[in-house]
Formats: sequence, C-alpha cells, structure tokens
Amino acid sequence: MANATVEVKANDAASETSAAKVDMKFEIVVIPVSDASRAKEFYAKLGWRLDADFDNGKDFRVIQFTPPGSGCSIIFGKNVTDAAPGSAQGLYLIVDDLEAARKDLSKRGVAVSEAFHGANDKYDGPDEAYIFGKIRVSGPDPEHRTYRSFASFKDPDGNGWLFQEITARLPGRIDSTATSFATASDLASAFRRAEAAHGEHEKLLGQRDENWPEWYAAYMIAEQSGAPLPK
Repeated sequence: MANATVEVKANDAASETSAAKVDMKFEIVVIPVSDASRAKEFYAKLGWRLDADFDNGKDFRVIQFTPPGSGCSIIFGKNVTDAAPGSAQGLYLIVDDLEAARKDLSKRGVAVSEAFHGANDKYDGPDEAYIFGKIRVSGPDPEHRTYRSFASFKDPDGNGWLFQEITARLPGRIDSTATSFATASDLASAFRRAEAAHGEHEKLLGQRDENWPEWYAAYMIAEQSGAPLPK
C-alpha cells in the first residue's frame, strides 16, 4: 500500500476542538515501592487521606492515598507495577503557598528542600531533568511569578516529588466556565490576593469602593481562568 500524506486544515482542527468532548478525569498514578508498609507509613505522615488498603494475604496488595485538595490519587503495593522502586520522578504537587507547604512537611518530620527556581530559563545543567530549568537557584523566584518557584522531597524509595507554586493560571489552562477552590485554604489565599489588589484599586479611586464584592468576584474568577484582571 502506497504511503499517503493527509493534509490537516485549520478549519478541520477547529471543528475537532468544537465537537462535544467526553470528560476524562485523571485520577490515579502508580508509585513503585519496595516495601508497601513502609511507604504507607510515609504517605500517612504527609497527612494524605488513606482511601484503601486491600491485601489478599498472598501475592497482591494495593494501597491508595490522596493528597489534600487533589482530584488525583496514588496507588502502590505488591505486584501493582513492575517498574523499579524509586523510578517515579517529577511528580508535581501544586500549591498556592510554597513556604506554607514546606513548613507543613517539616513539622511532620519529612525532609524537604529549600525553595528554589530555575536559572534564567536555561535548560542544561547537573540537576534532574524533570526540574524546571534543570538548574536549581536557591530561593523562590525573585519576582514571585506563578509557576516559577519549587521545593522537592522524596519518599523512602527515592520517588521524587516537587512542590510547584501556582497563584494564577495562564490563559487556556483552566475551564473558563467554572470557578472552584479545592480547599478552604485555597479560597482564603485567593481572598488575600484579591484584597491586596483591591487595595491598590481603591488607592486609584481615591475612595472606598462600594462595589467591592463584585470586584472581588470578578478578580477571583479572572485570576483562576487566566482572563485579564480587573483594573
């Protein structure tokens, strides 16, 4: 059969994206571990919710944990995967306050790195390939830009986790028709950012903004959806 080249036109792509979509909820990541009981103790210490621990008493065990506020869970156990223990790397945990996340782990007795950021968008260096920029520069991003500040930790097998601080999503990276907050802490943080921005807004007005509830609502929705923030 002769090779054929299919030309994809722009309007074809547009019609494809405008078609009705089937929801696909990404909910499970398999973590390879060498000792299921040890791993269970570690992830429980993180404060994650234990959803299941099924053991047939012979050759199979599966344990499931879910991080606070996450729609995705991890599973590990015995004969769950043939991947090498510790080979799961670049597992991202998104937080809106990196320092608070670091302090929480430290209080729980978990070793966590200092905050770091990438080096001027360089993509070479001695650090792990999954880390932003591959070169760790000590401290959070100097401009505290969203997506740019990190911290890392590992489980007992060496599976590598990253905290990434995201305070606002880039356009197109969230469902613009829905606004939601996974936890009360996330909502409180959003209120604080809106309060700070609204303070600057009132300085420009030169008076108290009587419509502050509407302004707050517009700011928080725009921030989460990546739309232009209100002035």
